[in-house]
Amino acid sequence: MVRGLQERAARALPAEHVRDVDGWWLRHAPRCSWWVGTVLPHGAVAPGELVRRVVQAEDFYTGRGADARFQITPGACPDGLDAALERRGYRREGAVSLQVASARRVLGRAPGSPRVRVDDRPTRAWLDAWHAVHGGDPDSERNMLARVKGPSAFVCAMVGDDVAAVGRAVADTGWTGVFNMATLPEARGKGAGRAVLAALAEWAERRKAGRMYLQVERGNGPALRLYERSGFSELSPYNYRTATGSGR
Repeated sequence: MVRGLQERAARALPAEHVRDVDGWWLRHAPRCSWWVGTVLPHGAVAPGELVRRVVQAEDFYTGRGADARFQITPGACPDGLDAALERRGYRREGAVSLQVASARRVLGRAPGSPRVRVDDRPTRAWLDAWHAVHGGDPDSERNMLARVKGPSAFVCAMVGDDVAAVGRAVADTGWTGVFNMATLPEARGKGAGRAVLAALAEWAERRKAGRMYLQVERGNGPALRLYERSGFSELSPYNYRTATGSGR
């Protein structure tokens, strides 16, 4: 299940260049958030082949002027990979929690307000709110979203005529992934984030993809509390290994 969810997430956050090498997804996304361009090392590795496969991945990134980053998940990666990367000088970073909930559970905990707007593509107001919170290059984000092939929902929680919070969902083979959650500072603690999650859950139910998942940094206390209150619980932790000298 964990491997399948992470591969769904990779399809919902598509890199510009993806090469599947015997189950290892090598992804390069030079103008996107750094986690979009990490290796998903999910394929089995024959005894004695681990280092060769790591070098093969490193060559993929070196050829594109980038350093390799691996997503390391217990039970989804080959045995010994984390230790092999540590021996090669990779630093450990980015502790993340993969969480799941049923759409019905999320809806059962939904607040009564504020009102929401749901679109099937990112509006200017949605993009503006996202970048007001997270920054980054708007054109890169727009291009990445244009590469998503699955059915998508873009939700804005409204306070009056103003966007208070946003989020995005992608349906994929019975599951709905939650991405791009952001709440404007002045709207935090007022139910806007939970309203976005409820709207995404309702959309997931209509798509018959009522099993939901999301990924959240384990150090992000406010987000963890939001997702716990909305009914999510951890399925698996994971982290990244980044080549020494790499900068975000």
